[in-house]
Amino acid sequence: MTKFLLAVHVIAAILAIGPVAVAASMFPPVARRIPAAAGPGPTGPTDATDATASLHLLHRICRVYAVVGVVVPVFGFATASRMGVLGSPWLIVSIALTVLAALVLAAVILPAQTALLEGGGTEKRTARLAMSTGLFNLLWAAVTVLMIVRPGSTTGA
Repeated sequence: MTKFLLAVHVIAAILAIGPVAVAASMFPPVARRIPAAAGPGPTGPTDATDATASLHLLHRICRVYAVVGVVVPVFGFATASRMGVLGSPWLIVSIALTVLAALVLAAVILPAQTALLEGGGTEKRTARLAMSTGLFNLLWAAVTVLMIVRPGSTTGA
């Protein structure tokens, strides 16, 4: 049963967190293209329309997969419980980083994307969103490393 829970946890992390990380990372560069694409020229409005449609799609991916991503910690806790490592320091740090990543996504990234979609954005707002997205991805990278290395583990890896 532990192997099943671990497999679901890892697959859910790849399939749920991966798309959020990629879509959130793609959002700021696409948002920066809109003012430039809306300029004069025969393809300006079409390019701006395409970029706006892309932004809406990327935002929807972030929202939907953020909800689907709840499966990751649920199966993570189940796996950790079965393995008897709930009190391990590496896991506690991983949990804290996961909570922080979720807060960055829910309280910073998604609202900033919504604001950019509703009112357009300045270069400063887009840069701030890019920085927040980088922080989100860095937090997940740290969690991934902790899950692989597991300081103090008995695997010898």
